Amino acid sequence: MSQQDILRRFLFEDLGVRGLWVRLSSSWQTTKQHQHCPNNVQFQLGQALSAVVLLSATIKFNGSMILQAQGDGPLRTLVAQVTHDRKIRGLVRNSDTVSAGSLQEMFGEGRLVLTVSSENAQPYQGIVPLQGNNLAAVLEAYFIQSEQLNTRLWLFANETLASGLLLQVLPSQLNDKADWERIEMLASTVTEQELLELDCEGLLYRLFNEEKVRLFDGEPVEFDCSCSRPKIENALRMLGRQELESALHERGQIEVNCEFCNKYYRFDRIDVEQFLRGDKNFPVDTQISH
Repeated sequence: MSQQDILRRFLFEDLGVRGLWVRLSSSWQTTKQHQHCPNNVQFQLGQALSAVVLLSATIKFNGSMILQAQGDGPLRTLVAQVTHDRKIRGLVRNSDTVSAGSLQEMFGEGRLVLTVSSENAQPYQGIVPLQGNNLAAVLEAYFIQSEQLNTRLWLFANETLASGLLLQVLPSQLNDKADWERIEMLASTVTEQELLELDCEGLLYRLFNEEKVRLFDGEPVEFDCSCSRPKIENALRMLGRQELESALHERGQIEVNCEFCNKYYRFDRIDVEQFLRGDKNFPVDTQISH
């Protein structure tokens, strides 16, 4: 399997420590071509996409995981989403100028929200402050706070690739503190260039060649936007007839642009009446006024 757009799992079998490695290439290029922002903002998005793929592989779910960072600074919103079958998408909202710097300098006062929506299960949400130099530090704090699991992350992105590495103590196992500290120390020698350029086998050999590591088959990752006309109709229906009538009266039609993939949707009066008539909550003898 190609070493591009792929997630790999590995295990230190005798130590009770697991690892995850991800590289995004085509999926990263497709995501960022829809997001017009400076490089330093794009790189934050690349790190977030790598992170959410890694995090999704630490739990079992059938749905989606969303990492959302929000603040009152020049970088207002960053969203990275992954599904259980490794489909990703992401977006950013920022002012014209976002200076490079710490998370506080880019986001201002903010928070990171991690949401897991899974079939036949209640949604789960975890929240931590956006404090630290990078997203990896924030997520490490999240795991200590919410999961009480020793976890380390390394996240990097450039114009062509986004990549990440995660190490975590396996839950419900007796772990030797010295073993974890040794693995963590070895991993901490990784450089941005190595994480972005070496394939998984090469990176693991470079970091852990004296350890017993079991590497599993790769799982492909790809960009996929889940927007669709029926989903947009459902969202519009939630606004209610009065709000839709007002929009139609003002503009003659309703236009929606997906912020993840820039796909354009247009609804005229007939379209709106049709999808409202399909909702049992709206009486069928009521017409959108002209």
